[in-house]
Amino acid sequence: MNFPNLRLKFSIASILILAGIAAGAILVSYHFLWALILVLPLVFMGVSDMMQTKHALKRNFPLLGRLRYVMEAVRPGIYQYFVESDLNGRPFNRRKRSLIYQRAKQVKDTVPFGTQVDVYGEGYEWMTHSSYPFDPSKIEAHPKVKVGGADCSQPYMLSIYNVSAMSYGSLSKNAVLALNAGAKMGDFAHNTGEGGVSPHHLEPQGDLIWQIGTGYFGCRATDGNFDVEKYKKTVAAPQIKMIELKLSQGAKPGKGGILPAIKNTAEIGAIRGVQPHTAVYSPSYHKAFSSPKGLMEFIKKLRDLSGGKPVGFKLCIGSELEFYDMCKAMIDTGIKPDFIVIDGGEGGTGAAPVEFSDSLGMPLRDGLSFAVDTLRGFDLKKDIIVLAAGRVTSAFDIAKALALGADACYSARAMMMALGCIQALECHSNKCPTGVATQDKKLMKGLDVTNKSDRVYHFHKRTVKAFTELLAAAGLKNASDLKREHVYRRISMSEVRRYDQLYPEIPVGCLIGTDTIPELFRKEMLGAIDK
Repeated sequence: MNFPNLRLKFSIASILILAGIAAGAILVSYHFLWALILVLPLVFMGVSDMMQTKHALKRNFPLLGRLRYVMEAVRPGIYQYFVESDLNGRPFNRRKRSLIYQRAKQVKDTVPFGTQVDVYGEGYEWMTHSSYPFDPSKIEAHPKVKVGGADCSQPYMLSIYNVSAMSYGSLSKNAVLALNAGAKMGDFAHNTGEGGVSPHHLEPQGDLIWQIGTGYFGCRATDGNFDVEKYKKTVAAPQIKMIELKLSQGAKPGKGGILPAIKNTAEIGAIRGVQPHTAVYSPSYHKAFSSPKGLMEFIKKLRDLSGGKPVGFKLCIGSELEFYDMCKAMIDTGIKPDFIVIDGGEGGTGAAPVEFSDSLGMPLRDGLSFAVDTLRGFDLKKDIIVLAAGRVTSAFDIAKALALGADACYSARAMMMALGCIQALECHSNKCPTGVATQDKKLMKGLDVTNKSDRVYHFHKRTVKAFTELLAAAGLKNASDLKREHVYRRISMSEVRRYDQLYPEIPVGCLIGTDTIPELFRKEMLGAIDK
């Protein structure tokens, strides 16, 4: 059965069955009319599924889509085991997933019977609270951070929680429209992903962070190199508030992006400047530069050509030595990025080799703490905003990232779920049943832009509100007051450590001179100095 045509098939089948019953009643016996007792409710249910806009799955798969909700109601049973499991058979974090849906749909997100996790199990984490908490209403409702250093003439006030990089091509037109419209309503930023800036990013007028990857989509010359004039034309759009140069991503570090031929439509090919209906593999490296100094010079070039908009780069930490070299290049050239995005190895993607996805790239907590400490060690952190990405799906996830030194966060996974993603794991096949990650217009129709943009907006709003309530409970007035000592992690049944013990901070400026380098950094740092 061709599932994308299921709505049409349901309509035809309904007409044929009703016609058959009528013919039987007229030509054979009126007893055929008894079949309407069973058939009519099913027809009405199917028509209702196709007409409603809240559930993309039921809209695309009338009647059959209801099976998901039937199995979901059997908890903990068939649905949890077969649908909410990862590739190793371990249960996906159902509590977080439910929380995302509840906030997006504006339903009650409280739970009965208190804590439902093993508080004595290894890896359990919690945040300190104060006996003298603040009134949450006295804390800024939507904390933001200023992005833009001394060389930036158009700084941007960035929300602490934003839509992470997901390209048009990987996502559908309706998904992009809904995400950007939600960002517009909630006054937060939407990262375009490396696929370039499409008309669907621009139409809702939400703030954009334009990500430029190794394929230079949106500023790509015919030979695949960076095109200055195309860049200037694209970056002039007022919706583009920041420019993010992607070096690597956590889900597939060291490997370029992949767009399957089946998802590379004529429109997407034109937007990216590539041949449509062909598989597009972005290079694993940048052609515009090949050294830390070259990276800084290219950042300056992008900033100057943009008219002074904030420019930064994104990477998943790999070689620590290379990050030291980048910091040294900032000092030697006097060129500093306005922001740096640290992506964790646990981040998601639409398509990546298993080995890259599972076994390459430093996890977020380790990469983030290392990057922040290194910037502190070179006395650069005061000039550079740090963003964190990699399974940041709840207010506590935001708090943990900020405690480690991040200034703001990205989220892709949670925003997709707010759109209605059910993790069908069909992102790469163009058969996403909810219309989120597909270019099939029949499936895309199931995703109602108005309804889903509203869900994105409410998920963001309620998650940020929950974050401010965590701050208030901890007796903190500002997001910047969160420190590593505010978060604890159970190492074993008998051992608990604070984040400042697990990830000890180093003194500001200690990496500038060889005599003050901490022992933990000495070997790699001396290698960077000798290089």
